[in-house]
Amino acid sequence: MPVPVVITAYGDRTFSFITKTPPNTYFLMKAAKVEKGSQTTGKGATVGKVTTSQLREIAAIKMKDMNANDIDGAVRMLAGSARSMGLAVVEG
Repeated sequence: MPVPVVITAYGDRTFSFITKTPPNTYFLMKAAKVEKGSQTTGKGATVGKVTTSQLREIAAIKMKDMNANDIDGAVRMLAGSARSMGLAVVEG
């Protein structure tokens, strides 16, 4: 599981680091059970499917790192990411 980290080094040889949640694409590929997204988005067939309930679960995990006001906004952002990866978003 890839975990992004922000490391800040200070002049007095101290440092701090902040761990973040894994990227959206990691969660989307795991939910759709695919190895990678589409090479040409919007031109070919979809490579997998994710449901809105899966998007809601991912949004709940990613909420602190996302730039969204509420869960519904985060779900819409994740749906756009899924579509750009070649995943179909279905109700469920």
